[in-house]
Amino acid sequence: MSQFLPLVRAALPDDAARATLVGRAWRPDLAGPSVVAIRDGAVLDISQSFPTMRDLCETADPAAAACDAHGETIGSIDALLANTPSETRDPGRPWLLAPIDLQAIKAAGVTFAISMLERVIEERARGDMNAAGAIRQEVTRLVGDDLSKLKPGSPEAMRLKDVLIQQGAWSQYLEVGIGPDAEIFTKAQPMAAVGTGMDAGIHPNSSWNNPEPEVVLAVSSDGRIVGATLGNDVNLRDVEGRSALLLGKAKDNNASCAIGPFLRLFDAGFGLDDIRSTTVTLRVDGPEGFVLEGSSSIGKISRDPADLVGQMVNAHHRYPDGAVLFLGTMFAPIQDRDTPGQGFTHKYGDIVTIAAPRLGRLVNRMMPTDRCEAWRFGSGALMRNLAGRGLLK
Repeated sequence: MSQFLPLVRAALPDDAARATLVGRAWRPDLAGPSVVAIRDGAVLDISQSFPTMRDLCETADPAAAACDAHGETIGSIDALLANTPSETRDPGRPWLLAPIDLQAIKAAGVTFAISMLERVIEERARGDMNAAGAIRQEVTRLVGDDLSKLKPGSPEAMRLKDVLIQQGAWSQYLEVGIGPDAEIFTKAQPMAAVGTGMDAGIHPNSSWNNPEPEVVLAVSSDGRIVGATLGNDVNLRDVEGRSALLLGKAKDNNASCAIGPFLRLFDAGFGLDDIRSTTVTLRVDGPEGFVLEGSSSIGKISRDPADLVGQMVNAHHRYPDGAVLFLGTMFAPIQDRDTPGQGFTHKYGDIVTIAAPRLGRLVNRMMPTDRCEAWRFGSGALMRNLAGRGLLK
């Protein structure tokens, strides 16, 4: 924990003094969570005005509403961050949670050319990491490694699709990567995400897996993009590679969705154009001294974030409590860790840091899913707790 805690405490964005930051904290004295605002290093409970993060995001101007809300100071941001890791937590003092609650947790897949090629490789390898190296060379020979200028659904993309079909190289991942329809799937259930400083889960049956560093957009029920944060769409490459029909098993496991550290609401100084120019960095520090670093630039995304949100929320797809959307990643780690040619996979105890200058730092330790804190406080428990506190109207 000597390396973990300092990373967790370095959570704030570089321009935190100018940012509208909100999140959620567990209050032991209330036996439940509260929506909080971060102001001048202090954590203010604003749940009297907004019992849920969903309620705040549904307002006409969430940033202005958060700034106008009054609240009770429950501690400094440094104190709550320091009390978040479970191994050193004082259960009598508040700690941070993932900054969302009732929103649906959705993710867009195959939104970058590099990750698209890696998904094709997973599919062809049938989840066998030993076969991935040779297949990677074959796929790159057929389709190249730079499809960033190809607009999904365009005539050029459809011509490439025809060529690949003729060569027997077509894949369901290429369909959503360059076809007209984006892949939008359910990453986890509402209330299931873990926040910064918490253990994130890898199913112990998986032997080939990786982090996926992503920007996560907060979207209201009417489709407005109201803020952004960071996320780790933990992925079991061997499970998904065996069959795309196992996507739920590969993606939705206990503690396998990490979101945080805070939700930065869009205001006059920060908006969607800032997200479009964001670069997300990743660092993995292994218990044996291994270090993996990489980055993912939203500027290289194949589908604009607004288009992805439009495919998620529309007249055919409704989310009355709003949703959050992982935008996908271009980072697919292939650096060898143990055996040459076998690439990267996690080890228990890996510390994963996902960062962006204006969104902060999301830090998690990777552990088996059954050794992470069990998810027990769901939507029903939240409603009962808020009702008992007199916050439901």
